[in-house]
Amino acid sequence: MSVIKMLSSISRKTFTQLSRTACYSSSTRTVNYEEKPKTAIVMLNMGGPTDTDQVGDYLHRIMTDRDMIQLPIQSKLGPWIANRRTEEVQKKYMEIGGGSPILKWTNSQGQLLVESLDKLHPSTAPHKHYVSFRYVPPFTEDAFLELERDGVERAVIFSQYPQYSCATTGSSLNAIADFYKNRPIPKNIQFSLIERWATHPLLAKVFAERIREKLALFNENEQNDVLILFTAHSLPLKAVSRGDTYPHEVAATVANTMLQLGLPNPHRLVWQSKVGPLPWLQPYTDDAIKAYAKQGIKHLLLVPIAFVNEHIETLHELDIEYCYDVAKEAGIKQIERAATPNAHPTFIEALADLVMKNLDQGHRVSKQFLTRCPHCVSPRCLQSKEFFKHLCSYNEKLKKDTPDVITLNN
Repeated sequence: MSVIKMLSSISRKTFTQLSRTACYSSSTRTVNYEEKPKTAIVMLNMGGPTDTDQVGDYLHRIMTDRDMIQLPIQSKLGPWIANRRTEEVQKKYMEIGGGSPILKWTNSQGQLLVESLDKLHPSTAPHKHYVSFRYVPPFTEDAFLELERDGVERAVIFSQYPQYSCATTGSSLNAIADFYKNRPIPKNIQFSLIERWATHPLLAKVFAERIREKLALFNENEQNDVLILFTAHSLPLKAVSRGDTYPHEVAATVANTMLQLGLPNPHRLVWQSKVGPLPWLQPYTDDAIKAYAKQGIKHLLLVPIAFVNEHIETLHELDIEYCYDVAKEAGIKQIERAATPNAHPTFIEALADLVMKNLDQGHRVSKQFLTRCPHCVSPRCLQSKEFFKHLCSYNEKLKKDTPDVITLNN
């Protein structure tokens, strides 16, 4: 049954529960590492509070991270905004079950990934995944202290943002550089980096499969006319003008997905989750839904093209605020929302392929990552890229050219 067809018979609260159940129902399995891990897979993401008690600190870390968002007098304004928004955001998390499932999904993905790698790439087994979140535990330092204690020989730093942005992957990588700022780099670990994978064919395939799942819910006579709205987290225009590659990488994923889908449906790329008063990438997702309704387009499918697991921006912003509230007000007849990849077998296959190719290739940090934006003036960015250039070549050079401690200036 479509979202809009359900409106007359269910409440907003009931819809929330139905949406949450449909979006994440599998449980996290526990893996026992009987052998000492040889290869670490460090999975980077922003994370999300697992309960409402974490919301305040989570928002504080976001609002004071200048890689994520830049505010005037940020040390004062950031905490003020975080404190002011805490109660409102806590209510949103309560509406999706009391916390974010992103840690659960990341662990599920990581466990399935290392199980696959142990079978497909035995020369680097046993593999173990480590979660490295930016704004909630487990933090960067938690992951890297653990892999050092485990005595791994290889460590693949693997961004779970398919499309690179200085505000997301860049911030997580800067946190790693900060961790090793005045700390010896382990001499026994070979590091490598996967910082973007927007055009991987299996990523497009899993998104196409998720789209087909929801198109099947529309009347057969209407399926080819459903407007597909690919939605991604927006970005300040200031960052776009600087040369951040995120917008065109998202667009590349959209193009590859439509090629993989092979259907005649019209599609557009729209943007969500704007924060603050400055101009961001448009059109905004909610505005697009309203505008298309006025044009007479009443059958829509939302596809979160930049998220690999369910969290607040899919379960609340898309499912509740847009698919329920906005669509109801606009008079949309039927709107569906494609699930994120989560633990889909095709997605796990994509992750495994990316890691195996990284383990086998000669270079361990891409030239694309080492190249700065044309209008970048950030000393921190320059220092971070230099850090990873050295970090990922440290063992290959037999420690001759790289000091035990890499110093980054503030």
